[in-house]
Amino acid sequence: MIIAALQFQPAFLDVDANLSTLASYLESVDADLVVLPELCTSGYFFRDAEQLAAVAEDADGPSLRLFREIAAERNMAIVAGFAERDGAAIYNAAATVFPEGRVEIYRKVHLFAEEKRLFTPGDRGFPVITWGDRLRLGVMICYDWRFPEAARTLALRGAQVIAHPSNLVAAPRLWKPVMRTRSFENKVFTITANRNGEERRDDERLVFHGCSQIVAPNGTFLEEVDELYEGWLTAQIEPSKADEKAFSPWNDIMADRRPEAYEL
Repeated sequence: MIIAALQFQPAFLDVDANLSTLASYLESVDADLVVLPELCTSGYFFRDAEQLAAVAEDADGPSLRLFREIAAERNMAIVAGFAERDGAAIYNAAATVFPEGRVEIYRKVHLFAEEKRLFTPGDRGFPVITWGDRLRLGVMICYDWRFPEAARTLALRGAQVIAHPSNLVAAPRLWKPVMRTRSFENKVFTITANRNGEERRDDERLVFHGCSQIVAPNGTFLEEVDELYEGWLTAQIEPSKADEKAFSPWNDIMADRRPEAYEL
């Protein structure tokens, strides 16, 4: 299986422009599973709820319609971050779109900074999505990286690959080794698709640091890029490698757990 992450700079509040850019990127990649950044259709640094509402859309909106079309055409699964409207609520969400048209949505559990005044917290936990016998996929978004419980929950539920759409403003020296640890401590593949560039709001500025990466279950980099790179990073994997939780005849990281001794 070929997996891929896209690093690019979305145009703030311009969904049409972003969909055109993303369509071009998606038509150019040869992969089975692709991961796009958090809020890749809209940008991130919203002034207020009105700005956010203007770019939010439901699961039948133009963004997911486009992703369904491309997923079917290219026979790939697409994980894409977007602002999901559901009734009066707006979620920081990631849709996983499959070639047959199925869509599964993860809603960000751990909201970061000003997201707390704009988005509704995720209400679906950390489900694992099964793609036939090809893949068991978990999804977490950006700031979820800070919480080991997120990746561990996905691993305990059988995830082989964790997709991590992101708009990370933290220095890469902080989150890059942590995401390597998340792979190592759970023996899963992780794919961090982080945007780059900057967004401004009056005299405020947010800088997004790129440095997207794909990490193997042993914690080694399969692929990584720098902050300024724009485009795809890809790796070929065997998802079943993530099912091998033993590292010696004596030790298995899941079988050796002692939940009765933990306080979570």
